[in-house]
Amino acid sequence: MIKLVKLFLVIALFSAFSFGASAITPAAPDLAAKSYLLMDFDSGKILVENNADLPVPPASLTKMMTSYVVSAEIASGNLSLSDTVHVSKNAWAQNPLFEGSSLTWIEVGTDVSVEDLLKGVIIQSGNDASVALAEHIAGSESVFADLMNQHAQKLGMTNTHFVNSNGLPADQHISTARDLAILTAAMIRDYPEEYAYYKEKWFKYNGIRQPNRNSLLWDQSLTVDGVKTGHTDAAGFCLVSSATKSDMRLISVVMGARSKESRKVESKKLLSYGFRFYQTVKPLQAGNELHRSKIWMGEKEEVSLGIAKDIYLTIPRGKAKNLKARYVVEKNFEAPIVKGQMVGKVFFSLGEENIAEHPLVALEAVQEAGFFGRMSDSVSRWFGSLF
Repeated sequence: MIKLVKLFLVIALFSAFSFGASAITPAAPDLAAKSYLLMDFDSGKILVENNADLPVPPASLTKMMTSYVVSAEIASGNLSLSDTVHVSKNAWAQNPLFEGSSLTWIEVGTDVSVEDLLKGVIIQSGNDASVALAEHIAGSESVFADLMNQHAQKLGMTNTHFVNSNGLPADQHISTARDLAILTAAMIRDYPEEYAYYKEKWFKYNGIRQPNRNSLLWDQSLTVDGVKTGHTDAAGFCLVSSATKSDMRLISVVMGARSKESRKVESKKLLSYGFRFYQTVKPLQAGNELHRSKIWMGEKEEVSLGIAKDIYLTIPRGKAKNLKARYVVEKNFEAPIVKGQMVGKVFFSLGEENIAEHPLVALEAVQEAGFFGRMSDSVSRWFGSLF
């Protein structure tokens, strides 16, 4: 049984988002790329997608997972930015496998800090720096690739498989636009300190100063703070970007564009479209009481209900005034109740369309009452059932 209760959203909450905004939402742009996706960071809403689950070579976008694994090792205490890494012949910039590719220019037999190598991976897209970190963390690049795949599985990157740490061409080394958006969101959420390296425009190592290859960092019309470029003949030109505007953050992924300029232009189309025609709102905040519900057999007669995590919704700009919510609560639920226990759902709709649902949880624990309290409730419920 469920009990239906109306939840009235305070329209004033959204007035700042709605004022002066157009309620017309045009179709998304068609991009000159093999696959692409646009996602809101906070809500996870996919605003635009095309072939988003098509497995393609990720090229140097692979290094996003390399940096994610490094960040995870730092967070777990297995590694620190000040640690030094001894450069092997495999990671040497003069390795013939790296000929013609992007490099940090590390020298065989030298010791390089983890921080310098991480900046080399992120800012310079150094294939040599990627291998050096992989060998230092896992002993070999193949074992490190297995670590990458375990993290990918944990994050829900269901169509991704890594073979190496740098993205140089290899059989079965694939990912998708959707999976790379998931990875980007995880980096921003889980490791903001290391993510900050992605917005640095220059890095100098071994006397060689190189620019970040993400040219959108220099675009004054957008506030882009990442993420990564990639290119091989098989992959084409790729770019994962993230930008912010007011309280909104968007993530765009463009795979298989025709040129460096094209991947920039197509990415900018996605980001500009998202910021212009959509808005992200937070209608409900975690921990705030939405309802008090009767509870049977408990030390308390009522329990406070709300949501465990802040709720974000991404909707067409100018339509926040049409946003409505309702929640349903289980009827006749009994103690004991654990804090965070799901006891219902919150539903959001825009016009006639249901756009989201989230768990309604107990904001407090309620212990079971003693014998006489339970007996009293049993009598009350029996008596109430007669009517």
